[in-house]
Amino acid sequence: MMGDGISCSHQAQDDGSRHAARATAGMSNFRITPNALSHKLKLHQLQIFERVLARRSLSRAASELHLTQPTVTKAIHDLEAFFGSTLFERSNRGVTPTELALVLGRRVHAMLAEVRYMADDIDAVLGGASGHVVVGTLIAASAKLLPEAIARLMTDHPGIQVTVREGPSAQLLPALATGDVDIVVGRLPGADMASISGVAVDHHKLYRESLCLVVGAQHPLATAPDISLADLIDHIWILPAPTSPLRASVERTFFDAGLRLPTRHVESLSLLTNIGILMHSNALALIPYDAAAQFLSMGLLARLPTEVFGDFGDVGYSIRADRPMTPACQRLVEYLKTITAQRA
Repeated sequence: MMGDGISCSHQAQDDGSRHAARATAGMSNFRITPNALSHKLKLHQLQIFERVLARRSLSRAASELHLTQPTVTKAIHDLEAFFGSTLFERSNRGVTPTELALVLGRRVHAMLAEVRYMADDIDAVLGGASGHVVVGTLIAASAKLLPEAIARLMTDHPGIQVTVREGPSAQLLPALATGDVDIVVGRLPGADMASISGVAVDHHKLYRESLCLVVGAQHPLATAPDISLADLIDHIWILPAPTSPLRASVERTFFDAGLRLPTRHVESLSLLTNIGILMHSNALALIPYDAAAQFLSMGLLARLPTEVFGDFGDVGYSIRADRPMTPACQRLVEYLKTITAQRA
């Protein structure tokens, strides 16, 4: 079977009969109980459901889970038969979740995260230094601090699996709240982010990061002894994305100097992309010093002599306050702290 359409198999007919039977009995008299859930639902069904919901496609979910599409289809049919209601509307373009699927999805997502935490805890007790840690990283930590911490972790504890997800805080912090990531490392958010989507989050400072204005080594201003912000307004700039907390600070610096925001600019939070642009153009970029340091030492970038933009902010890690860290996550934090102390 190709695509996401559902064939009219005997299984589907049986499921349809059960749907009809429940409807005939009257849905108002049917109630889902914890006991019914524990006896009728299987973990692998919920794992399949979660992937179908995330991918909006039976075929893509099957590919990601290394299952056949009929296996995925049957799991969804069985869930729909149990609930007596449709979870997904099917079409040739994929599937669209119903209200029930969205409600169920929030709970299943959290439950599967807890299953992963439980597996890590059991592995740590039975097998020693093992487990899995999912790390969200922001630009301030992605170039030096986090890579060094992960390298030490993997050398000393080869049984620990590490998954790194890079992105802006607007994506990673909600992922922390839902359990998609275990820890976020980078520039810490403001005090107003102590709770995310109703989940309490603890932010731990490691160090204060400075901000530097850099250009490619070939830039005409690379060796300038003195320069003002007004001298740079007409150059091409690489600016933080509008959703980045740093963007507001950058805009305020220009406005306080009586200047408009540079009209010729690129918006990017990708460190490697920004470095590539600097090396192949006469653009300017604001980068955390730690992220720029190795490129400065290699002679690929040059730092301009201006400090008007101040500090980048506090760099550290964020974790959920409502649950203990997994052993694998705890070990990563230990390396983050050790490396920071050694650099102080």
